[in-house]
Amino acid sequence: MSVDVQPSHIDQIKQTNVGLIYRLIDQHGPISRIALSKKAQLAPASITKITRELIDAHLVKETEFPDLGFRGRPAIGLKVESERWQFLCIRINKSTITIALRELKDNLVVEEEIPFLMTQSQLFLNCLADKMDDFFFRHQSVIERLTAISIIINAPVDPINGIIRNLTYCSNMQDIPLKEFLHHRTGLPIFLQHSITAWTIAEFLYGAGKNCQNLIQLVIDDNVAAGVITAGQILHAGQHGVVEIGHTQIDPEGEPCYCGNIGCLETVVSIKNILAKTRYLAERCLDTLTYAIVSNKSLTIDSLCQSVIDGDSLAIEIIHDTGEHIGRIMALMVNIFNPEKILIGSPLNGVKHILYPAMQQQIAQRSLPGYSQQIDIVATQFDNTGTLPAAALIKQSLYNGELLIALMQG
Repeated sequence: MSVDVQPSHIDQIKQTNVGLIYRLIDQHGPISRIALSKKAQLAPASITKITRELIDAHLVKETEFPDLGFRGRPAIGLKVESERWQFLCIRINKSTITIALRELKDNLVVEEEIPFLMTQSQLFLNCLADKMDDFFFRHQSVIERLTAISIIINAPVDPINGIIRNLTYCSNMQDIPLKEFLHHRTGLPIFLQHSITAWTIAEFLYGAGKNCQNLIQLVIDDNVAAGVITAGQILHAGQHGVVEIGHTQIDPEGEPCYCGNIGCLETVVSIKNILAKTRYLAERCLDTLTYAIVSNKSLTIDSLCQSVIDGDSLAIEIIHDTGEHIGRIMALMVNIFNPEKILIGSPLNGVKHILYPAMQQQIAQRSLPGYSQQIDIVATQFDNTGTLPAAALIKQSLYNGELLIALMQG
């Protein structure tokens, strides 16, 4: 009995294989075709065909390199050709945007932060396009072969269709067709993702989560959320990608949350609420360093962390309690996802000697021993600023073949 193979399946296989070959060349190049065939577990004929197409598209090039253990002429290997291939990275914030021009090898060419605030969807899109045009005009002398645009934003998004679902801090704008609008204006592939998801991808590709196939990244800042990598893939990548643990109820009699629920994790461990708790407790503990900070109106998360470092008992207790609250939720996630690492992205990393053990203790008590004993809790390598997370979207699209296919087709 014959089995019909749909063209879409063939295209998907080709995209996957092209992405795999490119990733191996990028990570191990210069690499011979024989070594490439072994690592990719693809037939030599397939390697030859795919690498020829990548060379013809000027995405890969041949180069001589010494073959250790052998005499005579150097071997011919393959490496990524990144010169003159560039892409645009954009981070949209509440009142600013950061625009950067980067090369395919992640080298930063130029980056600017620009004031930006609009209150209507159409004005938002047109203003964004104008800011991009101004950026291109100012830096036209260094712009060469632009390949794609990646955009990250701290808002719910539909990455597949390139739609910003809503912007609550901009007159509650909804369903902004960013990808369609910018692709129509530029003709370039457009990639859109939530900033935390992009940050997790960056840590996975070249940060604290590199070479780790299963990890959880927890973000503790003004908001509390998580990104999850499982079997080398971002969880819910085609939807919003962010795991909303911040809106898990931990205190049924706690404070109201803006999401409409009561006692969410975010009402307890977000930076804003940690500082509010600190003010409340410090006013009842007059003989502490923390009280002195509060009374001088100089309380910030940095000054609170410094109080911990200086040994203030109240500050230590607050951070320890925060770690226990987080650890209880993380224990559930450990049982579900069985990660190798938990990455923490937070200003609280400055007091990780208190925070992490409190988390680890709760995880050990509340999750399966086989899952919790080998977990490393480590700080993220990057912070959630700048355009490196947006650059990670481009790298991901090269490794999964999506952008490669577009570039190979011209």
